[in-house]
Amino acid sequence: MSLFDKDTLETEVSASAVSPPVTEPVVATHDPYFALRFRDFRLLISGNFISSIGTRMLEVALGWDLYERTGSALVLGGIGLVLVIPVFLFSLPAGHVADRYNRKRIIQCGQLLSVLAILGLALLAYGHGSIFLMYGCLFLMGVANAFDGPASSALTSQIIPEEAFENASTWSSSSWQLASVMGPGLGGIIIALFHSAGLVYIIDTIAALFFLILISLLQMRYQHKVVPKSEGTTWQSIVEGLSFLRKTRVILAAITLDMFAVLLGGATTLLPIYAKDILHVGPTGLGLLRAAPSVGAVCVALLLAHRPPFKHAGRTLLLSVAGFGIATIIFGFSQWFWLSIAMLFCLGGLDNISVVIRGTLLLMRTPDEMRGRVSAVNSLFIGASNELGGFESGLTAQLLGPMFSVVGGGIGTIIVVLAVALLWPEMRRLGTLRQEKPEAIAPVE
Repeated sequence: MSLFDKDTLETEVSASAVSPPVTEPVVATHDPYFALRFRDFRLLISGNFISSIGTRMLEVALGWDLYERTGSALVLGGIGLVLVIPVFLFSLPAGHVADRYNRKRIIQCGQLLSVLAILGLALLAYGHGSIFLMYGCLFLMGVANAFDGPASSALTSQIIPEEAFENASTWSSSSWQLASVMGPGLGGIIIALFHSAGLVYIIDTIAALFFLILISLLQMRYQHKVVPKSEGTTWQSIVEGLSFLRKTRVILAAITLDMFAVLLGGATTLLPIYAKDILHVGPTGLGLLRAAPSVGAVCVALLLAHRPPFKHAGRTLLLSVAGFGIATIIFGFSQWFWLSIAMLFCLGGLDNISVVIRGTLLLMRTPDEMRGRVSAVNSLFIGASNELGGFESGLTAQLLGPMFSVVGGGIGTIIVVLAVALLWPEMRRLGTLRQEKPEAIAPVE
């Protein structure tokens, strides 16, 4: 169970802003490092990368520490439950807050709350404190994440121009996936060396503090259109965001496509079963299986960064999700370890294409004053599909067997792609991700 699901990554780059006029625009060929040439984006992506490594290390530490102390699978399952409850409770109000108040301050408050919660976990780990108190700290982290996500989604647009959105989405995805590869390994090494998970809590605290410092150094160069406080109630504001999403059919189609793909294509949930009972590769093989999707995602992200912007984004999105379904089916049938590794590599890469396109769509097609609310809805839907997808995969595997669960999920994913293509023809016709082509803007060093 991840502390931050992939929807966290997506919201970090799902924002838009109106760029100020520039007297001497610089028009050049595709620059794969365009977003990285902006100082503030470099600070943001560096902070996110270090914080994500700390978070992935913390996942390992929590699982090891709690299972070592209790020996209970139910206690491990409670980690995911405690973290996801705040997402369901606070995501939509958090989107309203992100559109009404200073987004940078919201992120700073969220990070400070996370630091306090992690420190609490560290003290409880060293003192062998109550499991319920540890759950309380995790709940606070979930609250911080729920408010941090929509605000983070709007922050990117305030530090880079619109031309850099797609490139920024690609690099953000690459850094997050790289952290997903490095973090668990580092966490496991530290636990093995010191025979304790306590040090990992301290390292994650330092990482969160470092991110908080870098956020404080950011300069908001582009306008944030704050929603007036007199503009209706909180509930009316939330409904307005839902209404915008319903009317913007391309964004709704992209969210629907990814939500059901995650819900049905839950092969990664059953990796322990495949490693032990089907592929017979043990814990070492399980580690390689778990790493394969992230490695594939990193490779594809680097490839996307070096290619021009999508010219047929809708078709690419549909084909990538369909390919995700096909790779899931092949993995489900595979009894050869290296074929399974290859299919998981493809799963991660194809999924990352979907992440980049959907994240950039949210950047380009949503007005800045509604960015927080739309991103909150996106986070809620994808977060729910992550949790329900794991449950669906486990339930069908228990009732019908793991192979049927994985293969059936892949077939279901392909059916969803066909349904979306028929119900939303706008998605098939979608060309470039931006609605109109602005002039390129020189980066501010």
